[in-house]
Amino acid sequence: MGPELLHLSAAGVSFVLDCRGPGLPSVAHWGAALDKASAELLTAVAPQPIGFSVDGTVRPSLLPEQSSGWLGTPGLAGHRDGSAWSTAFQVTAIDHRPPADGRAPDAVQVRALDAEAGLEVSIDLELHPAGVLRGRAALTGTAPGTYWLEHLTLFLPVPDRAAELLDFTGHHLRERQPQRTAFTHGLRVRENRTGRTGYDSAFVLCAGTTGFGNRSGEVWALHTAFSGGARSIAERTYHGWSALAGGELLLPGEAGLAEGETYRTPWVYAVHSTTGLDGVSSRFHQYLRSRPNHPSTPRPVVVNTWEAVYFDHDLARLTELAKAAATIGAERFVLDDGWFGSRRDDTSGLGDWFVSPEVWPDGLEPLISVVRGLGMEFGLWVEPEMINPDSELAREHPDWIMSAGDRLPRPARRQQVLDLANPSAFDHILGRLDALLTDHDIAYLKWDHNRDLVEAGHPGSGRAGVHDQTLAAYRLLDELRARHPGVEIESCSSGGGRVDLEILERTDRVWASDCIDAHERVSIQRWTGLLIPLELIGSHVGAPESHTTRRSLPLATRAGAALFGHLGIEWDLTRASESDISELSAWVALYKELRGLLHDGTLVHADVTDPAYSVTGVVSRDGSDAIFALTATSTSASYPPGTIGLPGLAEDRTYHVRPQPPGDVADGNAAAWGAALPWCTPQGVRLNGRTLGTVGLRLPVLYPDRVLLVRVTAAVEEA
Repeated sequence: MGPELLHLSAAGVSFVLDCRGPGLPSVAHWGAALDKASAELLTAVAPQPIGFSVDGTVRPSLLPEQSSGWLGTPGLAGHRDGSAWSTAFQVTAIDHRPPADGRAPDAVQVRALDAEAGLEVSIDLELHPAGVLRGRAALTGTAPGTYWLEHLTLFLPVPDRAAELLDFTGHHLRERQPQRTAFTHGLRVRENRTGRTGYDSAFVLCAGTTGFGNRSGEVWALHTAFSGGARSIAERTYHGWSALAGGELLLPGEAGLAEGETYRTPWVYAVHSTTGLDGVSSRFHQYLRSRPNHPSTPRPVVVNTWEAVYFDHDLARLTELAKAAATIGAERFVLDDGWFGSRRDDTSGLGDWFVSPEVWPDGLEPLISVVRGLGMEFGLWVEPEMINPDSELAREHPDWIMSAGDRLPRPARRQQVLDLANPSAFDHILGRLDALLTDHDIAYLKWDHNRDLVEAGHPGSGRAGVHDQTLAAYRLLDELRARHPGVEIESCSSGGGRVDLEILERTDRVWASDCIDAHERVSIQRWTGLLIPLELIGSHVGAPESHTTRRSLPLATRAGAALFGHLGIEWDLTRASESDISELSAWVALYKELRGLLHDGTLVHADVTDPAYSVTGVVSRDGSDAIFALTATSTSASYPPGTIGLPGLAEDRTYHVRPQPPGDVADGNAAAWGAALPWCTPQGVRLNGRTLGTVGLRLPVLYPDRVLLVRVTAAVEEA
C-alpha cells in the first residue's frame, strides 16, 4: 500500500503526510524544514482522544469527511439522487515519486475508493524545488447514474500560531487591495462568482503569526489557480484545527459525473515562509521563473495605442506615433481596439475578427510595414470570448450567445459572452484568429475579456456554463499557441480582472490594471507582485494627466512606478514636448540597462513605519547589484522623516549607494528645502549590507507622489 508516513522536503520546507489509513492521508506538518520525520512525530502531535461527535480522535484529511467525525466544511460535497452524500474513502494506492534531479518536484499521488458511494478519488501533490507546494484532486464516478458534484476542495492545515489573515479585495481601476482580519473561530469564505479571476477575489490567502510583515513573521499562503469561479477558505474550529483551502466554485448542475466520467479541480498553490511576505513572493517567483514556458528573452519596451488614439485609427497618425515610439527606444508597437469590423466605438463589432475595410482599406500591412521597418514588433488587441449583439456574427448566430434560457443576460459594456463550449463557435473563433496570425506579421496579442459572466448558460439547454467556458478558453489559447508558438499573449480583463497562475500557463504577461496613474499603481503593482514576478506585470507610463483619475503627475513619478514591471508607454508621444521625449528616452534606456536585474533578481520591500513612504527594491541573485524606489504617497507626519533600511543585501559586502539618474532628482526632494541630504549626491556613501539593512538611509523630504531611485552596487574592491 505504501509507507505510514511520507516526508516531502525542498528549499527549507517540509510537508509530512500521515498515511496510516485506511482513510485518506492527513497532514502532520507543513512548514519549516525538519531534519527527518518519523512515526514518533505522529505520536507527538496526536490530539487527546476526547469523544464528542465520535469516540476517539478526529483526523481531518486533505479532503475532510464527515465519516471520520469531521463536522466542519467537507472536502467533497455532492450526491447521487440524494444518496452517496457522505463518503468514506479507503486508500488503494500511494505512489511517491522522489525528484530525479534538482528541477523535478517531490511528488506523491494518493488513490482511494468508496465502492458504496460509487466514487474514486486521486490526489496529486508536488513540492517543487522553490518550496512551492501544489495539489489537485480528481473525482471519478464508478457507479451507474449521475453524481452531482457541488464542490471538491483541498484543505491544508496551518498551526494555531497563525493568528492573522491577509487577503485581497478591489474593483476596476483599483485591483488587489489588501485587507487584514484576525484568524478567529469560524469559517471565512471568499467566493468569486464573476466567471473570471475577478477584482474581488482572495488572490493570495495568507495566514501568519501576529504582526507578520514584509520581512518578518511566519506565513502560510494559498492561491487557487483558476480563471473562472473559485473559492478560497480559512477555517478555524473549536477543537484546534485550522486550515486554508481552495477549489473551483461550481454553479448548480455544472458537474454531473456519469459512470466513468472525471472532474479535476484546479491546481492549488501554497507556500510557507519564515521571512514574511517577501519570503512568500520569493518562492512564487522562483517557481514561475523555473517553468519551461517562462519568457526567456528580454521583455521589450511596449508602446500601446489605446490612451494615445483610442478608436481614432488613421494610418498617417499611427505612422507618426510609431516613429515617435522608435525615437524613445520602443521595441514593440501594439494596435489596440478599433481595427476590425464595425468597431468605431465600444457598441459594435465584437466577434467580427476581420480587418475593417472602412478604416484600413489596404489592410494592416501598411502599418505593420512601418512598424517593422522601424525595428519594432507589431502587436494587436483582441477580445475573442465576447460578442456585441450589434455584429455580423451575432446576427448570423444568435444561438452562440450564452444565456440561462430564452432570455439574454443583462448587457454589460454593450456586449454578451460567446459560448466557446459550442464546437462551432469555438472553431469559428479559432479559425479567425489563426488566419490573422497566419496572414500578418504579428508577434503579440493583447487578449482582453471585458465583462463578468452573468447568467452564463449554454443556449438551448440553459445549463450553467462558466466551468465549460473557462476550460474552452484554455483550449482556445492552447491551440492557438500550438499553431503559432512564437506569438506572445497578454492576459487582460478590464485591466487586472484575470490574473492567476492557470491563465499564466498560457500567457506571457498580465495587465495589472486599466489604471496607469502612478499613485494607484504603487499599491496595485506591489500586491500583484506578491504572486507574479515583475517581468510578467505590464506597467505603462501614461500621459501627464491620467486617463482614469484625471490626476496630474510629473514624468519621473510615472516612469519611476512603471520601471518596476514590464515597461510600456501609453501616451500620445506625437504631442509630447521635446524635453519630455528626452527624459522619457532616458527612462527607457535605464529600463533596458536594468531589466536583467529587475526580471531576474529578488523583489524586496522594507517594513516602513511611516505610512507616507514605501520602499521597493530588487536585489540581484548574487547580491552584487540592486535598485530601490523610495516613494512618497502622502505628506509625512515626521518633518524631516526618519531613516529606512534597505533589505535583502549581502550583510558582509560593502556597497556604493547613490541616487540613480534619471530618477535622482524628484522635485521636492531635500535639495528643494535648502540643503541636500549628505548621501543624496553622485558620490553617495559606502556601507556594508548589514548596516544598510539595520540602520539604513535618512529618507529625503518628498512631495506626495514622488519617487527617488537609489542604486546600490558592490564596491569595486568587493565586485
